[in-house]
Amino acid sequence: MASGTALIYDEEMTRYKLLWVDPICKIEVPERLVVSYAALQKAGLTQRCVALPVREATDEDILLAHSTEYLEAVKKTPYMTLEELMTFAVPYGDVYFHPNIYHCAKLAIGATLNLVDAVMTGKVRNGIALVRPPGHHSQRSTANGFCIFNNVAIGTLYAKKKYNVRRVLIVDWDIHHGQGLQYCFEEDPDVLYFSWHRYEHQKFWPNLRESDYDSVGKGRGAGFNINLPWNKVGMDSNDYLSVFFHVLLPVAYEFNPELVMLSAGFDSAIGDPEGEMCATPEIFGHLTHLLMSLAGGRLCAVLEGGYNLTSLPQSVCQTVQTLLGDPVSRISGLSSPSKSALESIQSVRSVHQQYWACFKHVAAKPGYEPHTKHSKLEAGQDGLQPGEETKEISWPEPLLRLPPPTRTAVALPAGLEDSVPESCKRVTETLLTPEEAAEKLGNLNIQDLKNKDLLQSLGNVQSLVDKIEKKQVRNGLLLVPDLRKTLAFAVQHALISLTDRVLLVFLGNEAPVEVRVDGKLMLVQFCSTEPHEPKSKHHIPVMMKGFGDVPGFLHAVLTLLLPLAYGYDPGLILVAMGKGSGMGVAAWTQLTSLLQGLAEGQMLVLMQQGDEEETIRTTAASLLGEPAQSLGTLGDPLPESMDAVEKLRLKLETQWGLLQTRGQNLPREPECLEQRKEEVDP
Repeated sequence: MASGTALIYDEEMTRYKLLWVDPICKIEVPERLVVSYAALQKAGLTQRCVALPVREATDEDILLAHSTEYLEAVKKTPYMTLEELMTFAVPYGDVYFHPNIYHCAKLAIGATLNLVDAVMTGKVRNGIALVRPPGHHSQRSTANGFCIFNNVAIGTLYAKKKYNVRRVLIVDWDIHHGQGLQYCFEEDPDVLYFSWHRYEHQKFWPNLRESDYDSVGKGRGAGFNINLPWNKVGMDSNDYLSVFFHVLLPVAYEFNPELVMLSAGFDSAIGDPEGEMCATPEIFGHLTHLLMSLAGGRLCAVLEGGYNLTSLPQSVCQTVQTLLGDPVSRISGLSSPSKSALESIQSVRSVHQQYWACFKHVAAKPGYEPHTKHSKLEAGQDGLQPGEETKEISWPEPLLRLPPPTRTAVALPAGLEDSVPESCKRVTETLLTPEEAAEKLGNLNIQDLKNKDLLQSLGNVQSLVDKIEKKQVRNGLLLVPDLRKTLAFAVQHALISLTDRVLLVFLGNEAPVEVRVDGKLMLVQFCSTEPHEPKSKHHIPVMMKGFGDVPGFLHAVLTLLLPLAYGYDPGLILVAMGKGSGMGVAAWTQLTSLLQGLAEGQMLVLMQQGDEEETIRTTAASLLGEPAQSLGTLGDPLPESMDAVEKLRLKLETQWGLLQTRGQNLPREPECLEQRKEEVDP
């Protein structure tokens, strides 16, 4: 299994800059790379990555995505005078040239291709290429938007050609629409292109009609182009996560990519002058984590935009730390997406309903009607009201993400120690006394607590929770003789010594613990029989037709469990599988992998003694950060499961805002947008 994170950077790509006055192009500066790499060095991340060299792309590489005529024209730029460079740039949109830019553009492509090589050959699991110039706006015969050649398009075509990769997912979270990527792949059903971008009903650059949600691809590629337009500024972590939960991830899992290419533009971060969004750098660690369970963990991130020299390096560091497997920071205070974001989410789901099984249950009506005329941004249409001006936004420095010295500890019965990887720490603790156990288990008779194996498992739980609290261990796996008693003990001990909120995800038909009304425990229970009426709103039974319905289960995890969990923001996650649930290994490891993005990765998985060794081994590997097993090609989910999940989501969406998917909800004004505006005295 591949491991390690590649980092590609070469100072040579900082050796070009704007040589004339251009108010649009002036923000694309060499310091973008300098501060990003310096931040990685300061955080101690460069030495933890696998450093890869750059190389110059060949003509053959460039011609994968560009015309011979265009390549030959760009080849002449190193020999042009300043006046000739200015004249050469005029036909293209918002781009500048420099005598060294052709060389740097070839290095940017070569860095991307070296990263693809390293990931596809298993030298590393994932990686990031810090490159200039960016690429996603460049088209077959056109430079555009600071981009000379399309790095990610060439990298994708290279992977398909050299490694016979059949399905590539491109995720473009830059704040501008990557129209060059869309044009390159809009007829290709082997490439799923997803872009969110500031659009404002076509009033924001590049002002293209085909950047709206109803541009879904052409011919055989219909359905494989997904545009999520941001029609207002000020989008924040609620909006970004909601798009992942309700649009991108359901389609991505159904598509089942073999490689993920990430157009990592950080102008979608807070403080950026282009994006004017409110998402803090920490969110990019979470978004990266959510993508890492796809394609066997094969992910290539390539820098695109990002023009705030504070939020850019912070966002790069958050992304790299997640690629390295560090615990992801908690995001507190999440509420619900904005009304404008919900309108876009509803529109995308509606227009793609005919192409993807995960959207078959969606109401047919879009959230808004697409505009049909080309339009430009006019005065007063930039998100500010007359008499207002922008001011500098501040946000807290991201907290340190320090991994505990031990990632995973296990407590297994004798004879099963060799069923998990050697890197797992083995835990064997002293027995609890019946009196110590009864203190946390409440009304149980002490006579019921004299089983030695049970007291040993309770002692192991107590030890692991304490080690998590002391930051000695991140997560753990326990095999226990009595799942109900051990879970009840784990909840009580965690609430006393570790956190004020515990999330328990349980697969089984009998509720394992009592959920009180104080909100300190949330139980999300996947079951195949109708449970008793929950006594607390924090006990959420999710009815499945059967655990063999993997597409239905995955849909519930992505669109129900994850939004609930992020909104609840637990300090510890407990995951348990009841006897005979019938859950397959691949779906189980996807669940445990995705949930590790919460609670700083603090998780305990409890399994009943007698479970198969293969399930034990793969669970331990998942906790250690190994990529989740692929679910393969998903069939259609059972209608009964989809109906049950949708009915439950609609029931809960007023209490848990991240479950919302429709635009008729109340608008929410992002806090940082308020911070951006101030009255100007007449």
